[in-house]
Amino acid sequence: MKSKNNISRRSFLNSSAKAAATTLTGLSLWGTGSSWAGANDRVRVAVVGIKGHGFGSHIRGYPSLPNVEVAAICDVDENLFPERLKWFEQNKKPIPKTYVDIRKLLEDKNIDAISVATPNHWHALAGIWACQAGKHAHIEKPFTHNVFEGQKLIEAAKRYKCIVHHGTESRSSEAYQQAVEFMRKGGLGEVYMAKGMCYKWRNTIKHTPEEPVPPGVHYNLWLGPAPKRPFSRNRFHYNWHWHWDYGNGDIGNQGVHEMDIARWGLGVTLPTKVMSMGGHFMFDDDQETANAQIAVFEFPNPKGGGDKKKILQFEVRHWMTNYEGGFASPPNHNIGNIFYGSEGYMVMYSEQWKTFMGKNREPGPSGKETKNVDLMHYQNFIDAIRAGDPSILRGNVQEGHYSCTLVHLANTSYRLGRSLNFDPKKQKYVDDAEANKMLTRNYRKPFVVPKNV
Repeated sequence: MKSKNNISRRSFLNSSAKAAATTLTGLSLWGTGSSWAGANDRVRVAVVGIKGHGFGSHIRGYPSLPNVEVAAICDVDENLFPERLKWFEQNKKPIPKTYVDIRKLLEDKNIDAISVATPNHWHALAGIWACQAGKHAHIEKPFTHNVFEGQKLIEAAKRYKCIVHHGTESRSSEAYQQAVEFMRKGGLGEVYMAKGMCYKWRNTIKHTPEEPVPPGVHYNLWLGPAPKRPFSRNRFHYNWHWHWDYGNGDIGNQGVHEMDIARWGLGVTLPTKVMSMGGHFMFDDDQETANAQIAVFEFPNPKGGGDKKKILQFEVRHWMTNYEGGFASPPNHNIGNIFYGSEGYMVMYSEQWKTFMGKNREPGPSGKETKNVDLMHYQNFIDAIRAGDPSILRGNVQEGHYSCTLVHLANTSYRLGRSLNFDPKKQKYVDDAEANKMLTRNYRKPFVVPKNV
């Protein structure tokens, strides 16, 4: 198939490959993507991180798209490979190559893109290395562990002309797009505030001892950029979310989805003020992050009435709570957003939206998604690759950075125990050396997010 997009795509890949002729951590870089020209428009994706969402969505999703193949899988836990390969065999899909080390994967010239579902502390480095290898990257949320990493991801995507896509799939929901358009056209009047909620029932993780690394686990690779610590199961599969070295708590897990929707609906980018407080209540266990947290952000709004600002508030709760906003998922969850305007309010949850207008809160316009949003989001990534055009992405690298930055600002305020002033242009805290130190981290060599990408 020789479409106009296909020809531009070949040219795009060739330029990306030339830009990728550089060196990282002593390795000569990497794939050229030249297989595209003879591949009959097939996109070969490698899934990095194959437990949880990596298996449940990435591995299962891409092969269902037209002319897309999961050509490789990569994970530091070799124990996961047999079951994953069995799935490909049972579903009559081409059997992918297996890799333990992402650096070896990125040397594979037959891979066009990676789809990253690792722990958070690996997200940005995987994406930057992919760009330097001339490969595109879809990266799960939050695609950064701190603010500095988002800045470097943006630089890498621009320098190497690669597609970098953020895994906030609600951006691909046609129903949510309609909801945002309704607000943009003044359907709620002046939208001055949004409230995002992540109320998920999460029990104690208890304590787990330090112990020898299990057979088949390449623990040094798992740690990657994080400090070296002995192995413990509470700092490994899934529960890494609740440790600052690897995760960002639930405000950066489920919360970043709702934070992204709230920011999108408000039409704002970065705030000028943030205040967050909370704590880890009730349980004596290994969790470091909050299980109840409130964050409030203030954004400039020059066109608004009154105080010329907009407010975004966000809340995490992990235990007993009321249902709020009419979007409960009994018996466990209450997840979604509420937008407040001068003419009414809107609730957005589970890929649907409803409005309630006027003082009597009478039901107004509404909508509901009928398609698989995960697949729509993956297809958007693939479409951008084929077109060589990042402008068509619904979760582009810049928007992803803005939403992830809200998470990092909230956690910094929470950890320091005070409100913070932030300069959106400089992307630094105002006259606050202690807070600015937390814009980045100390990286463990050779897993270093480079200052110069």
